[in-house]
Amino acid sequence: MLFRQSRYLPHVERQNGTYFVTLRLAGSVPKLIIEGWKSEREDIQQNAKRQNRQHTKYEKERLNYLYSKRIENYLDEGYGDCWLKNPKIAQLVIETLKYFDRKRYSLHAWCIMPNHVHVVFNVISTGPESLSDLSPILHSWKSFTAHKANIILSREGKFWQDEYYDHLIVSDAEFAHFVHYTLNNPVKARFCKDWFEWRWTGCSEEIRGLLAD
Repeated sequence: MLFRQSRYLPHVERQNGTYFVTLRLAGSVPKLIIEGWKSEREDIQQNAKRQNRQHTKYEKERLNYLYSKRIENYLDEGYGDCWLKNPKIAQLVIETLKYFDRKRYSLHAWCIMPNHVHVVFNVISTGPESLSDLSPILHSWKSFTAHKANIILSREGKFWQDEYYDHLIVSDAEFAHFVHYTLNNPVKARFCKDWFEWRWTGCSEEIRGLLAD
C-alpha cells in the first residue's frame, strides 16, 4: 500500500489497484471555493490532531463529502469553461483513455461530462510496490489531451486542474457503486434519461454483460 499527500488531497494506492478517478477542467471549480473547502478540511483534521484522537464517524463522512461529493455536485452545475462539450475534444479524451486499455490498465467505465471526466479502471502494475503506477497514467492522459485540446481550441494555457480526485476501490460493493455513479452521472445531471443515451459514456464488455443480466 502506498500513501501520498498532494497539495489538496491524500492519495492511497496499491499495486494492481482499482480506482475511481475524477479529472476536472481548469476553472471548473474556482480557486476561492477550493481554498474554502480546503480550510474546512484542515480545521477538522487539526481539531482531531490537537485532541490526539482518530476522526469521528461524522468527521470521516464530512471529510469524504468535502473531498468528493461537494465538488461533484458543484461540477454537475456546469461552471467554468465546458470545453468537453466540444465533440472533437470529448472524442479525443475517450480515444486517449482507450489507447493503453488492457496494456497499462483495464477500463471498466468512463463518462465525459462538460467540465470533468470520471473513469473506473484497474492498473496493471509494472514497477516495485514503492512506486506509483497511478500517477504516470493520469499524467499521460492529462498531458496528451491538454496539448491536443488546446490546438483544437486555438488557445494556450492550463486545460486541466492540477489536482485530481482518486479513490482506491476495496470491495465489490464500492466497485458497483462507482461504476453506477460514473455511468449515471449524465442522468443525474439531467442530460438524458438512461446512461446509454449519453454519447460520451461507456463501459467494458464485461460490465455491459453484467448490466444486461
